[in-house]
Amino acid sequence: MPRRLSSVRARTTLGATAVVAVALVAAGLAVVLLLRANLGGQADLEAEVAARDVASQLATGVPYRSLDLPDADDHPVQVVDERGRVRAAGEDLDAIGGTGSPDVRPDPSPPQGDDSDDDGDSDSDDDPGRGEVSDDGPRFSTGSATVDGRTADYRFAAVEATTPANETVTVYAGADLAAARDAVGTVTRAMLAGLPLLLAVVAGVTWLVTRRALRPVEGVRAELAEITAAGDLARRVPVPESRDEIAGLAATTNATLAALEDSVAKQRGFVADASHELRSPIASLRTQLEVAAAHPGLLDVDGLVEDVVRLQDLAADLLLLARIDAGDRPPERPVALGRLVRAELDRRAAGDRIPVQASIEADPRVMGVPGRLSRVIGNLLDNAERHADGAVRLSLREEAGTAVVRVADDGPGVPPADRERIFERFVRLDDARSRDEGGAGLGLAIARDLVTAHGGDLTVGEAPNGGALFEVRLPTV
Repeated sequence: MPRRLSSVRARTTLGATAVVAVALVAAGLAVVLLLRANLGGQADLEAEVAARDVASQLATGVPYRSLDLPDADDHPVQVVDERGRVRAAGEDLDAIGGTGSPDVRPDPSPPQGDDSDDDGDSDSDDDPGRGEVSDDGPRFSTGSATVDGRTADYRFAAVEATTPANETVTVYAGADLAAARDAVGTVTRAMLAGLPLLLAVVAGVTWLVTRRALRPVEGVRAELAEITAAGDLARRVPVPESRDEIAGLAATTNATLAALEDSVAKQRGFVADASHELRSPIASLRTQLEVAAAHPGLLDVDGLVEDVVRLQDLAADLLLLARIDAGDRPPERPVALGRLVRAELDRRAAGDRIPVQASIEADPRVMGVPGRLSRVIGNLLDNAERHADGAVRLSLREEAGTAVVRVADDGPGVPPADRERIFERFVRLDDARSRDEGGAGLGLAIARDLVTAHGGDLTVGEAPNGGALFEVRLPTV
């Protein structure tokens, strides 16, 4: 179960459900707040309309006892003068709170004479004029009222008015909040009830869609598992018809399998060729040693030494190729290529079958390993001397930030069809199959691998005077 919950499908489903849950909660909260504000504003408007209606009656001179008051159940009304005395109230109003006075019965005493003056002006500059209703916005408050024994919360609006007798009073009219609160509660409960169902739908749809989307991935995984178990690198994973990331993954996987198959095939071929090449000198050594053991006088020391040297060189070449394949890169440093080529020519001058005609026109500096660069030059010269009839030429120059080394011979050359094949390992062309003359077929392969490891390129073409022309290009520093 923990593994199942840690799957991509489970994490995607949980993540999508969590995001939708947060979005729904935020949206629901916004809706509830907007609904509450809207209903609250509607209650304020109803209370204000009721208060202004009563205030207008008072401003036109309607006596308190003759006021047409709204039903107290819908809009409880209380009229309070500047001294806090109740001048009028709804008939069914039993108690009230949050207004100008807690009393609900009108005060029978007449108003005091000092409530007005002879000039007809009210005592306060803020009070409305005689026979007028205040133009200022009403004051709002939240309170409660008991009507016919039922207590409820109300939103009260307070509007001032001045009677024709110059008495300023404040009219309090309320609007029931129960309907607004019931509406908000109903919407909230509906959202809370529908949220789990909606989240369940989202989770189920996400789970199904994710399973459908990841089905090709499961096919790739299963096929890779079978390929690993069977060891058959010729098989390929299925590529879905959709042009999406999963199709790209499957195509890349197949490309990787193809490269791996090719690499394994080359490795197996290399091992087989190496075994074959090692078998001959070892068999020759064994034969000579057995003959020497039986007939000491027939011991060919020079032949033994030659076979041992050949075996030693072959082992060294195989070891170098293994290091190159493993990505072994000794520390590089700037190398003066002209000086390195001269040193290699001087080292091998005494043993050359054909003297090398050198033309060193520059001394470019390249980044590399001196020993491995010398090995490249040596292998190319060995190959040229092995196939040359009478001339081997070497040139070094710098062209557009590139060091160019050319080694040419006047031998039979390399046919165009074989110009890439000769760089493969253990490849010897028909005119060079002699093990004594042709070697093991590793020299050119090692040279190209070393040049490639130095960021350069090694190609072969036709020399101007016939024969083969090998060209090495290395970036300069």
